Amino acid sequence: MILLPAIDMKDGRCVRLQRGEFSTVSQVADSAVKTAGDFAAAGAKWVHMVDLDGARSGVRTNFTYIEEVVLQSGLKVELGGGIKSREDVDAVAGAGVSRLVIGSAAVKHPQILEYALARYGDRVAVGIDCLNGLVRTAGWEEDSGLSGLEFAKSMEEKGVKTIIFTDIATDGMLSGPNFSFLAVLQKAVRCDIVASGGVAALDDVKRLRDMGLYGAIIGKAYYAGTLDLAEAVREAGPQQ
Repeated sequence: MILLPAIDMKDGRCVRLQRGEFSTVSQVADSAVKTAGDFAAAGAKWVHMVDLDGARSGVRTNFTYIEEVVLQSGLKVELGGGIKSREDVDAVAGAGVSRLVIGSAAVKHPQILEYALARYGDRVAVGIDCLNGLVRTAGWEEDSGLSGLEFAKSMEEKGVKTIIFTDIATDGMLSGPNFSFLAVLQKAVRCDIVASGGVAALDDVKRLRDMGLYGAIIGKAYYAGTLDLAEAVREAGPQQ
C-alpha cells in the first residue's frame, strides 16, 4: 500500500483543517518544499497536495508553491483542488503533476473529467468527498445530494481507475478512518482506492494495508506526531 503524506495549501501556507471547515485553519509547516523533503527522507514516494483556495474558489492561487514541490522534492505529486476547466487540466498535467484529482468538476462538469481521461488516462483520479454518505463539492461546502457509493460506480463506468475517498467527518480528527464504508466501497468498484481522513496511528495503517487498499493519505497524524511516517512506510510495504 502506498502512503501519501499530505500538504494542504491556503494563502501560500501549509495548513490543516478539521472536517474541512475553513474556520479551523491552522498553519502546520513553514515550507512546502522542506516538508516534502522530510517526507522523502522518511521513505515516501508520493505527496498528496491540495490547493484549498482552488477547491473553494476555483482559482489556483497556490500553484507556484505546488510547482516548487514538483520540481524540487523528487516525489510524485498527487494534486487536488481547483482543477475545474480544460485549461486547468492541461496546466496541471503540463507542470509535471503525476496524478490529477478531479473533485467538484466530476460532479458539476463531467465533460471536464471526460476531457482529462481522454488526454491523460491513468494520471487522472476522482476525489469523492463524503459527509454522511453524500458527496460534497466546492471545498466541501456544498451538498450535491449524490450517494457516494453510486457516484463511485458511475465513475468506474466512465473509465476512472483511481478514487480518492475522503470521509469528511473523520478528516483532521485523528479518530480513525471510516473502515466500514471503505469495505463497502471496495466491494462496489474495482478501482484503486486511496483512503483519506482519520488516520491517526500505526494500527490504522496496518488495518488499511490488510484490507488490500491501494493507498492511504497521512495528514494531521504526521503533523501532530501521533504517527511516525518512516515506521508507517515500512509497515505499508514497498512504495512505488
